[in-house]
Amino acid sequence: MIFVPSLRPASTALFLFAGLHLVGAVVLMASLYLFGSSRVGRWLVPGTAHDGAGFDFGWTPAWTNGPWIASLVLVVSAVALQVAAPAWWPLAMAATLLAAAFFAGGLVTRPAGRYESALLPAVDLLSGDDNLLLDAGCGSGRTTIAVGRAFKKARIVALDRFDAKYIEGGGRLLLDRNLELAEMSGRVSVECGDLTALPFADRTFDAVVSAHAMDHLGPRTEQALREAQRVLKPGGRLLVIVWVPGWSMFAVANVLSFALAPKRAWRRMAAGAGLESCDEGMFNSSWFLLLKKPQA
Repeated sequence: MIFVPSLRPASTALFLFAGLHLVGAVVLMASLYLFGSSRVGRWLVPGTAHDGAGFDFGWTPAWTNGPWIASLVLVVSAVALQVAAPAWWPLAMAATLLAAAFFAGGLVTRPAGRYESALLPAVDLLSGDDNLLLDAGCGSGRTTIAVGRAFKKARIVALDRFDAKYIEGGGRLLLDRNLELAEMSGRVSVECGDLTALPFADRTFDAVVSAHAMDHLGPRTEQALREAQRVLKPGGRLLVIVWVPGWSMFAVANVLSFALAPKRAWRRMAAGAGLESCDEGMFNSSWFLLLKKPQA
């Protein structure tokens, strides 16, 4: 194409042939990496250890590195298309812009499995020292550890169904291991249960935290909020951390991000569950809503 202009059709065909094979190879290797073995994936790109301690919050490579691999596939596709069929440059440009969006999405998801990111937003959640707190939808313990780091004297109940398909083993074994590494096993009681039918008596907890759990419940979300309200003591607070539509989620999930419940829907469901709004804001590319159970 460059050195023998008279052979441009043959050169174009050759570039197209090589480009398609290159895209196929990238897709094949990415598929093996993402879905072949999560253990191998985390060994190749660790990202879950803290000071060699080895915390593992179950975030598979498909989640933490998937957007970057999608970005690479799109870049290779755009280059191959531009070289082989310059007239189709708008499609190559669209693929390039989409690749940039997925690269930004990788920056959002990459810290998810790290101990350093096991934090809570700075909100007024607990008022005293001797408090009982529920982590509703604890998974592998990332939020449970965040609560323990923020409230050193609080007693914690970590509850989950431990059947999440996106966390290896549902999270129970990882939870036990992470609590042991964080030296929190003695402070945390682990329970198996459903967020929409909590196995606790009324007015049991001083506070409830639920991070990235209630936004998986679909039409049962308001019922979960009602259950959290039921088990809270009067004046107790509920901290909900969820994903909502926005630029950061668009970078991660593209058009699928529009299926997420918007902020106004969460406010409406919280009010329907009898909870008062105290505070809200953005935290680690997620949105948090601090709610309060009325005193009477």
